[in-house]
Amino acid sequence: MGFDIIRFVGEVDEELLCPICTGVLQDPVQAPACEHAFCKGCILEWLLRQSTCPVDRLSVNVLQLRPVPRILKNLLNRLYIVCENSSYGCQSVVKLDTLDSHLSECEYNPKRPFPCEQGCGLIIPKDEHKDHNCVKELRELVQKQQQKINEMHQDMATYRYEMTGIKDEMRILKGYVRALRVCNPSVRAVADELERDEIERWSSSLPQARVTRWGGMISTPDEYLQNNIKQALIESGCPAHILDDLVKNCHERNWPSGLSSLETRQHNRRHYDRYNCKRIPGKQAVIVLPCDNIMVSDDMMSEPGLIMIFAHGIE
Repeated sequence: MGFDIIRFVGEVDEELLCPICTGVLQDPVQAPACEHAFCKGCILEWLLRQSTCPVDRLSVNVLQLRPVPRILKNLLNRLYIVCENSSYGCQSVVKLDTLDSHLSECEYNPKRPFPCEQGCGLIIPKDEHKDHNCVKELRELVQKQQQKINEMHQDMATYRYEMTGIKDEMRILKGYVRALRVCNPSVRAVADELERDEIERWSSSLPQARVTRWGGMISTPDEYLQNNIKQALIESGCPAHILDDLVKNCHERNWPSGLSSLETRQHNRRHYDRYNCKRIPGKQAVIVLPCDNIMVSDDMMSEPGLIMIFAHGIE
């Protein structure tokens, strides 16, 4: 619908009026052949009923509509219009092309958003302040947020289910590759490379850690602690083919000789800061990785070099 003509100051040319609503053109478009101009909303509604121009009945459809010439837009923009909030006290008269910006800032606009004066912090239209109920609105807001949280939980459950399916497929594929590796040397080399890449990707995803109290290492973890850490390893994405070895190697009897007794740990203490340690998320345990860029003796870190250590004082 176009603008009510009585809101304009001065004469308005007939060419600037919509033939359908007889108001001043709003968002004008024109027919391609006859070039008659209409409000966009008016002509779209008209064409839902019949595919002809309302003035001369020439055939026209929605896809054929096009913007009006710039000169017509300029003529419209030069018109002066009274603010639509005049009934609320606004006396402003502005150019048509600045009407939208004026309305967004007009202090008399009943729909202008304002913060609630009762302290709930919600932003609501000015004309709704008198009927605003803070408790009711906040309760509805909490319900909407809770609904979003529930939807997110459902999405997460779906993703977990899909991830479980993918992991199962990967486990089957890895088992197949391992079976082929036994009888085919070329497949064995590929499988070894894939396993190394998997370990590297997993270890890179773990946060870097620094053990500040190597004297607090737990050298003989009990079964409960081992199972607890094993679950944490699984949740962190630890490759299945090294999982059992890591848990087994957390006992000091399987540590490198440079760590295997209290005396040797005290003697080699100055070397520990050079270890590349990665933390098991949420646990007082670290994975000690091979150190490719520094010189560490074989008795300090055995090959291939992945061990797990429980310790107090991990940053």
